[in-house]
Amino acid sequence: MADQVIPRKTLRLVIHGRVQGVYFRDSMRREAQNLGVSGWVRNRHDSTVEAAVQGEPADVDAIVRWARHGPDRAQVERVEIEPHEGIYTGFEIIG
Repeated sequence: MADQVIPRKTLRLVIHGRVQGVYFRDSMRREAQNLGVSGWVRNRHDSTVEAAVQGEPADVDAIVRWARHGPDRAQVERVEIEPHEGIYTGFEIIG
């Protein structure tokens, strides 16, 4: 009997609003680790935060819900979401 393959969902997020200087990246890394989501997060030069998230669909959906409000000091205006590709292990802050 073959091992059952768990479907993985991979998305790219761009989070707009007051999301830099409010511990968004570190908070997202901790939330992702709690959910078992892998990928990365980084600040962009246009004052947005970009992330790639990958994991079981329910867990990815949970990190997307979290990203819509972020940590306490963040003021998220909107989150752009699109399919993404790649294979990630762990979750890291890059850039």
